[in-house]
Amino acid sequence: MNQQDIILSLPEHLRPFVKTQKYSDYTAIDQAVWRFVMKHLSNQLSETAHPVYLDGLARTGISLNQIPSIEEMNECLAKLGWRAVVVDGFIPPAIFMEFQALKILVIALEMRSVNHIFYTPAPDIVHESAGHAPFIIDIDYAEFLQSFGEVGMKAIATRADLEQYEAIRKLSILKECPGSTDEAIAKAETNLKSLTNDSNPPSEAALLTRLHWWTVEYGLVGKVEDYRIFGAGLLSSLSESAQCLDDSAVKKIPLTVDAVRQSYDITQEQPQLYVTQSCKHLSQVLEEFAESMCFRKGGAASLRTAINAGSMCTASYDSGMQVSGVFTEVLCDAVDNAIYLRTEGPTQVAYIEREIIGHGVNYHSQGFGSPIGHIKDFNRCLSQYSIDELKGHDIAMGQRVRLDYLSGITVEGLLEKIHRHDHRNLILTFTDCTVTTLHGRILFDPAWGVYDLAVGSNINSVYGGVADRETLQLYKPTSVTDTIQTAEDDVLLRHYAFVNELRKLAKPVEDQAILKQLEIALESYPQEWLLRVEMLTVAAPPLRNQLKRELTSLGQSNSSLQHLTALALDSK
Repeated sequence: MNQQDIILSLPEHLRPFVKTQKYSDYTAIDQAVWRFVMKHLSNQLSETAHPVYLDGLARTGISLNQIPSIEEMNECLAKLGWRAVVVDGFIPPAIFMEFQALKILVIALEMRSVNHIFYTPAPDIVHESAGHAPFIIDIDYAEFLQSFGEVGMKAIATRADLEQYEAIRKLSILKECPGSTDEAIAKAETNLKSLTNDSNPPSEAALLTRLHWWTVEYGLVGKVEDYRIFGAGLLSSLSESAQCLDDSAVKKIPLTVDAVRQSYDITQEQPQLYVTQSCKHLSQVLEEFAESMCFRKGGAASLRTAINAGSMCTASYDSGMQVSGVFTEVLCDAVDNAIYLRTEGPTQVAYIEREIIGHGVNYHSQGFGSPIGHIKDFNRCLSQYSIDELKGHDIAMGQRVRLDYLSGITVEGLLEKIHRHDHRNLILTFTDCTVTTLHGRILFDPAWGVYDLAVGSNINSVYGGVADRETLQLYKPTSVTDTIQTAEDDVLLRHYAFVNELRKLAKPVEDQAILKQLEIALESYPQEWLLRVEMLTVAAPPLRNQLKRELTSLGQSNSSLQHLTALALDSK
């Protein structure tokens, strides 16, 4: 299946987040960076990564010698029941989780720059493909990853979470772009710091992000005293994949659900890491956290969580009715049963994740309010009664109807319409309607217009986002901080491309004309260490000896290159 076919197979609301990989856009320098990173990562990780790592690279279409083609990856992933798409940098966390729930790996399109070869502040194709894909071949891990997506897309996020996402995306792009000014980066860092210093308790989404960080991104597997690496953040970092093994510098902690209490700083190396016993153990910890979430618990407490979040959330009735909006109020009885809910602003009313025709945000633009609970003298939820049964209780269209809830809430008005679906009463539409509480508070006045009552006896789930994601797109398809493209040195690119063509010959270069071209490249770019590393693969003495001397000299004169040149020289 090619890229376009996969995009067309996606739910429509996810398609705008997906880009198309134009393989020819990767330069010879990009390919050289990939080769260097993957060669040394695979060497470092051969004994320290989870045993399936190297096999997983091959079985998911990831070569050590060239940047993976998304279409070749998909040919391999299809055999495992997964797919992959490419995106531009960070995408909204809820969207990322939804892709994962659909068994789709999200692969960042960009390749890290040579200046960030050890660690990139922005998502890149090394991290997303070589970090995340290999362990898909482990069935237990693949099931954990999919379950994480299913749970993650239900998490309630706050407005602050969404602002933090935008701030992280902007900062990562600025840091990866060579043309960014120190002033711009400092300003973005200050903005992110101000958002992360929020004194409010972390949201469900924030806690789940921590669990994702300490498992999927920075997880270890085994025992505290005998572990292997499986986290994608470690697997894609030349520096941290080595440094994390220092038990005196990085504390190792057995993984429990308590990991969600530990925050993290994406700009710093991690002072502690968590060790899971197995991939099945990962799923157990995830399930333990999921049991605490509002989408599992429902009820008044969950509605209050949604109110405090101030973001778009969904409340699901036991009848299948769903109200999606910014919740502002929940009324409760003496034993904390939710008896009335209210939203403000655009609201969607749906049934089992499909917006009810005529009940979208345009119609409910000012908000929505409806009672919750049983009606007096009704032994079942009102949704379960047939039209004839309703008539037996004096509930018929075209007549004045009075509904007395056990909570004391009263709805009285002219019943204009009963919206039914799947043999259920879902919405009762009234005109000239008054809704009051037991104590006389007016919840709806006839002068306010038409009153739509959502039918249901309790709220069994509350979760982040909207019920019908196809009809109401909650997240912006593209950010205002699109990945910044920088100009390349065309002459330097030609030198890299020339050396790459020589590599394909798979034999040392001895032709004097070719050697002269290589000498010209070296003289023109005396600081270009990676070009020299690439030449080592094709050079014969005495050029090989010259390259080694120059790499040694570059490492001695530039401390930031010392580790890189040492790696290159040790492997030759």
